[in-house]
Amino acid sequence: MRVEKLSLWVGALLLMTSFAGFAASPSTASDEAAIQQVLTTTEAAWNRGDIVGFMATYKDAPDTTFIGARVRKGFQPILESYKKNYATKEQMGTLTYSDIEVRLLPCADGHAQYATATGRFHLGRTVHGAAAKDDGVFSLVWEKTKDGWKVILDHSS
Repeated sequence: MRVEKLSLWVGALLLMTSFAGFAASPSTASDEAAIQQVLTTTEAAWNRGDIVGFMATYKDAPDTTFIGARVRKGFQPILESYKKNYATKEQMGTLTYSDIEVRLLPCADGHAQYATATGRFHLGRTVHGAAAKDDGVFSLVWEKTKDGWKVILDHSS
């Protein structure tokens, strides 16, 4: 009887410490901060007129997806679309993000391999190219890669 109680206590203690470790995982805060930093980097690249630098945060893969007025698949087609729709720095304007919320999507082991980020964007500009929208919302799906957090799906509207 004592062994059974001891086993139950040990099992409960292990379960509680594993949940406590998951809830307070040190990687949680650093992963969220890393994604926030990547967004800051994209904002800065855009505001320099650097579309290639802006796109460096997207995963260079054929299944990377952008959903806007239509669906585009593949890193290169997305990059070409940005270059076409924002042909000059004046057409790009100044990008600001707001209301950003990052949500990590932990796997069974408690580590986040994927995440989402939602928020609002605003382009301050007076010149428009093919893209006329200056304000909207976005949702991004991120993958943690060997090169850091990368966008694998961008839905901006």
